Amino acid sequence: MRILHTMLRVTDLDKSLNFYTHVLGMKLLRKEDYPEGKFTLAFVGYADESKQAALELTHNWGEHQYDHGTGFGHVAIEVDDVYAVCDDIHKRGGKIKRPAGPMKGGTTVIAFVEDPDGYLIELLAKK
Repeated sequence: MRILHTMLRVTDLDKSLNFYTHVLGMKLLRKEDYPEGKFTLAFVGYADESKQAALELTHNWGEHQYDHGTGFGHVAIEVDDVYAVCDDIHKRGGKIKRPAGPMKGGTTVIAFVEDPDGYLIELLAKK
């Protein structure tokens, strides 16, 4: 068994695809419209889905707002240098929610960035 993907509902698919591909450097792995259901699914990730889990961006056609609730926390991404990645994300127009630095009560370097729908992405230093 393995985790295949995590689904996030997005309000503007183009903005979200730009964030995940241009700002975070993921690849668009596949995208398909479902006209009868009035939605589009786009899968993004750093490697083929046969090798790594992906994010499924679900865009329900029309104007929608979503409540993230209190149960969802964040999606975590391991990076070589959190400080450098934050600099790159900032230069590409990404929103840094918590700057790079040691986590509270620990030494692991982390940061948080926010996607266009307000989902948090945690950047963790590679161990």
